[in-house]
Amino acid sequence: MPKYVAFFSYTSEGWRQMIENPGDRAAAARKVVEGLGGTMECLYWMTGEHDGLVIFDAPDHVSAAAASVGVTSSGLITSKPHRLLDMDEAAALLDKARAVVAGYQRPGG
Repeated sequence: MPKYVAFFSYTSEGWRQMIENPGDRAAAARKVVEGLGGTMECLYWMTGEHDGLVIFDAPDHVSAAAASVGVTSSGLITSKPHRLLDMDEAAALLDKARAVVAGYQRPGG
């Protein structure tokens, strides 16, 4: 099953509601992922550009995107899934890229 990471950020209203009524956001994320046929590996809070991340497996990209669209429709959080590649997939990507490089005509070339 493909693996994804979704970086998420709360809006100011989302933070206000979390402060007033904290809850188990990992359980909420797990419910979303499992409801789409996937499994959640972990949820981490973080500092910096994003407020946290979720690593999860999903049956396909449509399911991963549906999780993001469904969650962000609340207006309280932004989230975008990114497909992760394991070492075998990265090696296949590089093999295919090698073929592209060999046959690609650069602009102006």
